[in-house]
Amino acid sequence: MIFRILEDKLAAQAKQSRAADLRFMQLALQLGRRGQGRTWPNPAVGAVVVKDGVIVGRGWTQPGGRPHGEPEALRRAGEAARGATLYVTLEPCSHFGRSPPCADAVIAAGIARVVSAIEDPNPEVGGQGHARLRAAGIAVDVGTCAEEAARDHAGHFRRISDKRPHVLLKLAVSADDKIGAVGYRPVTITGDVVRTRVHLLRAQSDAILIGIGTALADDPVLTCRLPGMEARSPVRVVLDRALRLPGDSRLVHSARQTPLWVMTSELAEAPAAMKLGAAGAQVMRVADTTSPRGLDLLAVLHALAEKGITKVMVEGGARVASSFVAADLVDEAWLLRAPEPVGADGVPALHALPLAAITQSHAFKVCGSETLGKDTLTIYERA
Repeated sequence: MIFRILEDKLAAQAKQSRAADLRFMQLALQLGRRGQGRTWPNPAVGAVVVKDGVIVGRGWTQPGGRPHGEPEALRRAGEAARGATLYVTLEPCSHFGRSPPCADAVIAAGIARVVSAIEDPNPEVGGQGHARLRAAGIAVDVGTCAEEAARDHAGHFRRISDKRPHVLLKLAVSADDKIGAVGYRPVTITGDVVRTRVHLLRAQSDAILIGIGTALADDPVLTCRLPGMEARSPVRVVLDRALRLPGDSRLVHSARQTPLWVMTSELAEAPAAMKLGAAGAQVMRVADTTSPRGLDLLAVLHALAEKGITKVMVEGGARVASSFVAADLVDEAWLLRAPEPVGADGVPALHALPLAAITQSHAFKVCGSETLGKDTLTIYERA
């Protein structure tokens, strides 16, 4: 009877401990998201220091990628970190980069236990951070909220594994699967709630990418226009094989305020490149495809990854979206659907491909959906 009571008590304590781990890790994930779009090439890590059930320090990776989330949380915790538990959304680094290893900072702070969401696939870390902590006598538990952490760090993981950024395709479509009016004329499809959500998504992305067709037709500026978040605008990327982007476009005019990268062919004329460069844009030359269609998208993504980009949001237009889907380079698709049709003469969402190439493909699975005003959002991710 006594043993049964002790077993029940231990089971209740274990359950309570798991619930606390889950709660604090979810907070760490929320903190980490504050840095999304601002920390590349480093991952946006969140960290929480807890002692006797009380949060004594919180941190997240700072703009530019350093300080990392762990030392930020430890700095705020101060002496209270000694004997505490650290919750962190990614394995603490164990190598010297432009800052000392986070694992060493954790050890020096006197942390007693580390709860880490997931191991870092970076070969310079790859379990070595956890091993160093254990060798120092720190208890290490790995796996709490691992799936959620993998989603939050998808850009970092993709850049490590495939040498390219995570690609998020955003499509705002009408009830009849169109993204524009006849003649490629822009048309308002979704409402204000969706526009606010899209601007937040821009702020959480390292870069936003469009084709030259969209740049010429819409003359967009591609910044985050949420109040107080203008500084969180991503790098603007334009696929412009023949360097047709006009010098008087809003993208070029704002190139000195918000970075503008123009991806062009190796054969593009030098004078046009020099004019864009003089206006503040950065011209990057990549290989063409063997067909006359345009640039090699994988080469474009490799070039972006080499510059440190971990997550790119593809926003337009139909041909560019279709090309990314056809090349199997879409990792996540946000389908924002309005209740009203555009008409049979409107521009198909994926140009030559049916929208079913995403919505009914075995390559994608639905991972979330919600209502945004009169519109709906469905999120697909690579299966």
